[in-house]
Amino acid sequence: MNITKKAMENYKKLFGEELKEGNDNELMEIITNFSLDEAQEYDYLDEKTRQMVILSATIAVQTPKRYEVAVKAALNVGVTPIEIKEILYQAVPYVGLLKVLDLLDVTNKIFEERGIKLPLEKQGTTSLENRFDKGLEVQKSIFGDVIDKNYENSPENQVHIQKFLSDNCFGDYYTRNGLDVKTRELITFSILISQGGCEPQVKGHIAGNVNVGNDKQTLLNTVTALLPYIGYPRSLNAISCINEVIHD
Repeated sequence: MNITKKAMENYKKLFGEELKEGNDNELMEIITNFSLDEAQEYDYLDEKTRQMVILSATIAVQTPKRYEVAVKAALNVGVTPIEIKEILYQAVPYVGLLKVLDLLDVTNKIFEERGIKLPLEKQGTTSLENRFDKGLEVQKSIFGDVIDKNYENSPENQVHIQKFLSDNCFGDYYTRNGLDVKTRELITFSILISQGGCEPQVKGHIAGNVNVGNDKQTLLNTVTALLPYIGYPRSLNAISCINEVIHD
């Protein structure tokens, strides 16, 4: 295969082994040169962040074999076991528990193979009694007064969904240790754009990312890093959302 020198170096750094000859060498050449060379010239992300957002994408698009590869690559560049678990936990409210539970088994198997003691240290910070208040506090710190308006404008038979967002989505997950809120918002953005069809939520979390310190360039860098993995339609939709929300 005619793999560029930089792509091969990046491959070895991530996976620690040579690309093997196979039945689809032409495709592997195209994929490797683009994802591990050309695309990385323009995403400007540090290696750890790049692997964290790629890991998030593999959860969103539900590719267990590629998720396994992404976990190993993340560990190889310094993403900690706790950070990997927290990315997986953070995905639950955005992709649903059915897409996450099987990946927990994959993750734990890799950790055991690498001698990582399980269970990991607990990262939760809330209780059943305070999760709503703590979650609402985090929500407002990210999105501001729009949260109060969402409660005010929600019909009586739907206000429980707003409560779920506060106590579950934010109270159960965003309040956890292991990842700060800024990183969680970038992970959430990565998950949403990778799923596709979530453009209203993508726009909301673009604004949330900006509010917690992830600027337009960071979001564009993330889309660039993920483009080889999620394709052009979802990437172009994400860029349209970014340009619509952030006017500069």
